Amino acid sequence: MEIRAEKPEDAIAIRQVNVAAFGRENEANLVDRLRAVESTFSLVAVEFDRIVGHIFFSPVALEGQYQDPLFLLGLAPLAVLPNYQRQGIGSLLVRHGLKECVRLGVQAVFVLGNPKYYRRFGFVTAKEKGLGCEYKVPDEAFMVLELQDGSLVGCRGTVKYRSEFRECE
Repeated sequence: MEIRAEKPEDAIAIRQVNVAAFGRENEANLVDRLRAVESTFSLVAVEFDRIVGHIFFSPVALEGQYQDPLFLLGLAPLAVLPNYQRQGIGSLLVRHGLKECVRLGVQAVFVLGNPKYYRRFGFVTAKEKGLGCEYKVPDEAFMVLELQDGSLVGCRGTVKYRSEFRECE
């Protein structure tokens, strides 16, 4: 299994992975719209020259109280072809993605997802850090991972996703 950065020629295969994984086009449309946004990045999982998984990171903003400018990303979507799920591909993508975030100087990553799944990577509820989500979601499902210790100390407020997220719901 190879994990690598998305290439321009991967766009159609990535779209197919997202549609197959989610059973709808919303996430694929979101990725297509966010690709050109600054500070986004995307990784793919490739097996035998076939893209079988995909992860995408895009900027989020904190509306509220914080001391210094923050470099924050949201992890969404994470998709694996149905026949390849439950084989650790998603976990590989998350681990590689988080390493890339550290390399880029990202201070924290937010995710809206299954708490049981994301806790294994060190995510905690954003509420524990005094942060909420702009969407009405269960507190336990909105999580954050501080990649630079103490970067969220003193922060309070609401995490806002890019407008493309609302447009592709």
